[in-house]
Amino acid sequence: MTGELDGRHWPVVVVGAGQAGLSMSYCLRRAGIDHLVVERDTVAHSWRHERWDTFCLVTPNWQCRLPGHPYPGDDPHGFMVRDEVVAYLEAYRALVDPPLVEGVAVTRLSRGASAGYELVTTAGTATADQVVVATGGYHRPVRPELSAPFPPSVVQVQSSHYRSPDLLPPGEVLVVGSGQSGAQIAEDLHLAGRRVHLSTGSAPRVSRFYRGRDVTDWLDELGYYDMPVTEHPRREAVRAQANHYVTGRDGGRDIDLRAHARDGMRLYGSLLDLDRPGEPTLRFKPDLAEHLDHADEVAESIKDTIDAYITRAGIDAPAEERYTPVWAPERETTELRLADTGITSVVWCIGFRTDFSWVDVPVFSGHGYPAHRRGVTDSAGLYFLGLPWQWTWGSGRFSGVARDAEHLAERVRSQRGLTRTGPRGDVCNVLAFGS
Repeated sequence: MTGELDGRHWPVVVVGAGQAGLSMSYCLRRAGIDHLVVERDTVAHSWRHERWDTFCLVTPNWQCRLPGHPYPGDDPHGFMVRDEVVAYLEAYRALVDPPLVEGVAVTRLSRGASAGYELVTTAGTATADQVVVATGGYHRPVRPELSAPFPPSVVQVQSSHYRSPDLLPPGEVLVVGSGQSGAQIAEDLHLAGRRVHLSTGSAPRVSRFYRGRDVTDWLDELGYYDMPVTEHPRREAVRAQANHYVTGRDGGRDIDLRAHARDGMRLYGSLLDLDRPGEPTLRFKPDLAEHLDHADEVAESIKDTIDAYITRAGIDAPAEERYTPVWAPERETTELRLADTGITSVVWCIGFRTDFSWVDVPVFSGHGYPAHRRGVTDSAGLYFLGLPWQWTWGSGRFSGVARDAEHLAERVRSQRGLTRTGPRGDVCNVLAFGS
């Protein structure tokens, strides 16, 4: 499509062409609703340019089930690597064939002068009756203020800019954060033979396999991935919860930080600050043991749930010994002089912030997060899609975005007063599309 949008109008504009935006376009097309998809970069940009070289999914391939496009390969219980994920999305783009304009950023979204919405973009100002914001929930990497005092000689990168051990300067590496990205990047560096210093956080872990199956398979059978956020014990607070760390690398396995510490990785508690008077000194909270114990407790509690289900359902599953810690800190290090280490680089892995500052519509909480009910806001015709735990665990992932897109397509149709135009009399029956 042409990139010139000035003065043009669409019934629906979808902002973002990741898995959420493409899924929305698919459902809108099935509903016969004219729309435009606007993408500031290119399809699969973040997967192609913001993942490290050995990146792979931590969920099995069978969970990749975008509407109309379930995982097409022959390894459903494997884990796609970065380039395979990009190929999966590019194939989905070809299938959806969305009315798409790439390289155009929406810089302001506001209510229209009379009705609908006005979108100021880098290709002119357009209007729409309805808008779906499908940009996800991870926009800006967190880089704390304490990154400023590091000496200029220490190279600092965000997790989204880390590519491989070879692209960091020779020497030791400090990784800050032990969520999914931090744990995997620390392991990537460790396996490459680099001396790693890992400042841990409170992220939980989960075992890859238990009693003969991937834990993901057990949780799916238990209905965890179908649980709406309204029924989760933590309700909406779960949206801010750190993801469990595990890996799909080498066919899938646990990430055992205790084992890595036994083998030479240096572990610390939460990073507090870098004290610069005299010799620059890193200061850590003495909470490493607490972090490791908490991660183990969460992993074992998930096993308890699986055990109870196996017993209740009378399933014949092999018995398995529980995890035994292979390392524990004898004395926690709370201060570390940089001069006493060979640290030449820092990788910040402490999460991302949402940034909807360009959305000038009063639908946000005091923390800048959109207030919504399954993506539907109080501003008629404005929706969000692809947010973490928008409705279920899979809302921000390949596994659950389909049903959210179907739900919003129905709301869009209802708002327009359209009749159902799907091939079987429905808008976008998610069960027909592998979800």
